[in-house]
Amino acid sequence: MKNIVILISGRGSNMEAIVDTCASEQWPARIAAVVSNKASAGGLQFAASRGIVTAVLDHKAFETREAFDAELARVIDGYAPDLVVLAGFMRILTEGFVRHYEGRLINIHPSLLPAFPGLHTHQRAIEAGCKLAGATVHFVTPELDHGPIVAQAAVPVLSDDTEGSLSARVLKQEHVIYPRAVKWFVEDALTLRDGLVQHNTGEPQLVLGD
Repeated sequence: MKNIVILISGRGSNMEAIVDTCASEQWPARIAAVVSNKASAGGLQFAASRGIVTAVLDHKAFETREAFDAELARVIDGYAPDLVVLAGFMRILTEGFVRHYEGRLINIHPSLLPAFPGLHTHQRAIEAGCKLAGATVHFVTPELDHGPIVAQAAVPVLSDDTEGSLSARVLKQEHVIYPRAVKWFVEDALTLRDGLVQHNTGEPQLVLGD
């Protein structure tokens, strides 16, 4: 039974998808805790309603990013995590924190990495004339929005798309690939070699959505 700790800063819709899928598919894992840097994060209420332990650590109470990350790691380690999942955790993590969880820290980013790291990914995809947009689940490395790719989902960029409409369609696919990627990790179904991630039985790591 593997322990999963999920970090959020807001409503945590990807966290909800992971929690629900873990329960419905009866993974050999449990959500040990949901941790947020904001007491107002809507996802905390959802987690508590499912009987999941929650914790809040306000980054504003710390003078430096390093001090916050050190305390955050101490809190997380109290739940003995096998996997730490970033689900809309809006903090740039220090190299020390990332190294501490190397190989067991994953994130989802709303673009087809390596394209469009950073913010405003959907608007940038539209402005660039991209015909596809999407999301990427990846292992976290010290370089922001990089790291070995676990899974991706792609949707077409429609001629009348706005940032909001494209974002909504991509988010729907995020709720498919993120639980799937977490399940693969839990089942020891992933192999990381030379910076590339492969599913051990060849299950598709790309989802094509509408």
